Amino acid sequence: MKKRIFANIAAGITAAAMIAAVGSCGSGSQAETTAAAPEPAAADNSLQKVLDDKQLILGLDASFPPMGFTNDANEIVGFDIDVAQEVCDRMGVTLVKQPINWDNKEEDLNVGKIDCIWNGMSINDSRKQVMNLSDPYMNNEMIFTVPKDSGITSMDDLKGKTVGVQSGSSAEEILMASDIYADITVTALEDNVTLLNQMELGFSDAVFLDSVVANYLITENSKDYVILPGNLEAEEYAVGFRKNDQALRDEVQRILSEMKADGKLGEISTKWFGSDITTVK
Repeated sequence: MKKRIFANIAAGITAAAMIAAVGSCGSGSQAETTAAAPEPAAADNSLQKVLDDKQLILGLDASFPPMGFTNDANEIVGFDIDVAQEVCDRMGVTLVKQPINWDNKEEDLNVGKIDCIWNGMSINDSRKQVMNLSDPYMNNEMIFTVPKDSGITSMDDLKGKTVGVQSGSSAEEILMASDIYADITVTALEDNVTLLNQMELGFSDAVFLDSVVANYLITENSKDYVILPGNLEAEEYAVGFRKNDQALRDEVQRILSEMKADGKLGEISTKWFGSDITTVK
């Protein structure tokens, strides 16, 4: 009697196990098929959004002459501003100039406060990782400038001196990674104009910044600054977009190339620099 009961129980267990196994195999295949199916790529509506909104919001440090800065009439002007305005005119949208804190530029871009960063922004590896960059449009060098009567004539003379640099800039990164960094005292402030004013007042001995900015300020304001021979690094400028905003990036790039070909980009460059120094292809 016990044998028959046990046999029936065993048969029931075996049958249940077979049913469970079949069920398990079936659901497993379905799960595998579902897991294997690629997720649809997110639609890139970056260009269409700008066209629909009828505006391109440009983020900039509004104290970075001659690329983008606030003039005496409290207007934001500059080379980058003129180029961006022409791009927007050709796109049929309004250019909105949005000053930002340069330290927070990536965050402002990613949360949608701005559509791009267009302000003499240097290309480097960290920015390549977090942004979708345009092709380079201008060359630049990272240099030291000092007061003409400072007695400093070379980078070797900077040892033991105080050097100003813009916080959150590629200049700060380059200076911190350089051999000279251990031999100087670094003061980081928000913008280059303030740094140069501080140097003029004697609060620092030199400023490390973009050659484009230094040359413009020395010429435009007849400043008694000199640029030391050599540079720590050569750079290129680019426009920064959100990582997935390929359509908007490509349309801006297309128009920049169009402007280079028809001479408009060279015209704007000559207005600010005396010749066409742009590198757009």
